[in-house]
Amino acid sequence: MTLPYILVLYYSRSGATRQLAEQMVAGIEEVDGIGARLRTVPAVSPECAAVAEDIPAEGPVYASLDDLRYCSGLALGSPTRFGNMAAALKYFLDSTSTLWMNGALIDKPATAFTSTSSIHGGQESTLLSMVNPLLHHGMVYAGIPYSADEMFQTTTGGTPYGGSHYAGPNNDRALDTHEQALIRFQGRRLGRLALALDALHHD
Repeated sequence: MTLPYILVLYYSRSGATRQLAEQMVAGIEEVDGIGARLRTVPAVSPECAAVAEDIPAEGPVYASLDDLRYCSGLALGSPTRFGNMAAALKYFLDSTSTLWMNGALIDKPATAFTSTSSIHGGQESTLLSMVNPLLHHGMVYAGIPYSADEMFQTTTGGTPYGGSHYAGPNNDRALDTHEQALIRFQGRRLGRLALALDALHHD
């Protein structure tokens, strides 16, 4: 029997959001009975005819619609772009109308995470921008509850809407212990929810 998986889908230019994605994977994989599939999306070019290589030069491969169709849950990650998700991630999500028409993602759990280069750089509004398409797909959104002790301790990243990271003005600040603990908590929660909801579907 194939192990169910959560799709960890992100876009990252400087590597900060990728750090979060990797910690999300680690959290998910702490839950027995479910795996994680790490995927990214290509950059959007201002030249309409530009075509990215099918396989990126480094890092995870690009996501396909089937990665999304067959997942048991979704963790969506993006840096902030003026308080919104990055265009590259939105472009991919805008291509998922066939999944919407088939109800492929209904009742699957989802969450989101983000990073910013400034401390008040729109973390929460970016996370909320990622919630919109997830709700339209009928997914069940799960943020980070205050039962995670680090929610009361963090001074940089971590919100009830999802995990976040302050990457610094040069995008070179590593995840601190609170940010890392919160994103792993988020991953474990998503993993447990995915297994529980998957069991309901198969009753």
